[in-house]
Amino acid sequence: MNRFSYVRARDVQGAVEVVSANPSARFIGGGTNLLDLMKEHVTSPSHLVDITRLPLNGIEDTPDGGLRIGALVTNSEVAWNAQVERRYPLLSKAILAGASPQLRNMATTGGNLLQRTRCYYFYDVGTPCNKREPGSGCGAKAGFNRIHAILGTSEQCIATHPSDMCVALAALDAVVRVTGRDGERTIPFADFHRLPGDTPHLDTNLRPDELITAVELPPEGFAAHSTYLKVRDRASYAFALVSVAAALTLDGDRIQAARLALGGVAHKPWRDPEAEALLAGRPATREHFQAAAEALVRDAKGFGHNTFKIELAKRSVVRALEQAAGQEGQR
Repeated sequence: MNRFSYVRARDVQGAVEVVSANPSARFIGGGTNLLDLMKEHVTSPSHLVDITRLPLNGIEDTPDGGLRIGALVTNSEVAWNAQVERRYPLLSKAILAGASPQLRNMATTGGNLLQRTRCYYFYDVGTPCNKREPGSGCGAKAGFNRIHAILGTSEQCIATHPSDMCVALAALDAVVRVTGRDGERTIPFADFHRLPGDTPHLDTNLRPDELITAVELPPEGFAAHSTYLKVRDRASYAFALVSVAAALTLDGDRIQAARLALGGVAHKPWRDPEAEALLAGRPATREHFQAAAEALVRDAKGFGHNTFKIELAKRSVVRALEQAAGQEGQR
């Protein structure tokens, strides 16, 4: 058994100060991932700072017409929120495609952003893993890698990011608000998660002392033409082999703007502005959808068991775009 101490934070700044003073301390909200990691001996924080009583559980409009979601709002509350369903159905659908109702009732918005990979080798402390133990090697590259990444990989790591919600947030161009010892700052969602490179043990660009306080959505929610397509081994409670968040702005049958984010294929939600640009100004046809899909996977690399994901990703992108283009009105 790993021993740890525990304290309940009374305010955001106090929580930040405690974690700043102890490098092995961790914030805990819903705990749906952190407690798993502790039970599996993947991580062993010496001190837990309970943030569940902090006032970070609201959903409110922002001055620019967007929506601010507090870091402690549960995934269920976000998914079934009337504003989210009406203005950002892509986000609602992505959340409901993930986990189980029980987990969604506990998991928080901030915690969802910090989920760690579900790589088998990361969870098996008897195998090498550069993400769990830097410099130990990567068991997945030559091992069973069916669920692993095909884009943005490195010699050090081919793990994937597991979140469905984050794929939708990437497509929507969300912003993450954080507070640390140096004060508050915002991080564009595209810059929040990292590719593995030579430091796969670092999943995000969040500083060690920083606490996520909210996620902000821009005014544009692509409510009329968006979809979340998740391809997985079974219909529920399974992580994505490939997922696609697709959002379009249409003028008749012509695409004015397009957003595409992929899950299950990289160390972070994967976006490619060049592929999205191929759609802008063009008719919403299968031919142009296929061109965008080809562009998205042009640099993809399989590792044997997961090579099928390259073709699967292309077909999923086309199907998602067709669904988004054919969507009428709001949910």
